[in-house]
Amino acid sequence: MCSHQSWVTWRIFPSHKAHFEAFKRAQVLPLLKKPDMDKNELANYRPISNLVTISKVLERLALNRLRPQILESPLYSELQSAYRKGHSTETALLHMPNRVYAAVDSKRAAFLVALHISAAFDTIRHSLLLSRLETDYGVDSTVLSWLESYLTGRHQFVKLGRHSSASSPCTAGVPQGFVLEPLLFTDYVAPIGRVTESFNIGYHQFADDTQLFVAVDTPDTLTSLIRMTEFSNAVQRWILENDLLLNGSKS
Repeated sequence: MCSHQSWVTWRIFPSHKAHFEAFKRAQVLPLLKKPDMDKNELANYRPISNLVTISKVLERLALNRLRPQILESPLYSELQSAYRKGHSTETALLHMPNRVYAAVDSKRAAFLVALHISAAFDTIRHSLLLSRLETDYGVDSTVLSWLESYLTGRHQFVKLGRHSSASSPCTAGVPQGFVLEPLLFTDYVAPIGRVTESFNIGYHQFADDTQLFVAVDTPDTLTSLIRMTEFSNAVQRWILENDLLLNGSKS
């Protein structure tokens, strides 16, 4: 268990709440996802949240404590290739094509479904994330209270050049640019792997992308297509029930 005895205690500016509020106020910088994209299309921008330096130092300390416990948990997805040492886009690209090629070599049909979650980091339900951290990964006591404080009470504003928007509260999500964001997001979507168990379907995850795979003998094609459809629908239901949304143009 990740208890208060093994946690870092921070006592920075103990009598000045305003300092802590400043740690939770993000300046959002919209950056084009690709240089050649249309600058007038808002969907082409990625919102990067900039924080004061000391808050990122504290996040790094927290990450060093949390990551070993979470990644070693049997409930963390073994087939998540993002944000893990020894895992990358390379392992993701090797895993699924290898299974497809193996199916083709054995003269079997290969079915692959690709699912992409839209604005995934922005819609995470804080209460559900905290509950998952406690029940699935044993994060409790002072650590859980710290994470609740870390996630809630945040505000953000957009700044472009000399112009700034009004500040607005962040009631959901883990904004892009935070140190803890990748680990918390992959914790949140890890149960997708468990949804596969009752369907005997292969899968692989890379951040907010999930690939579903099944290899079948030709006589069983229709049965396998039905099973893949039922499984795909089950995953989509899980995504909706967890306040996430599929990107139809990329799935």
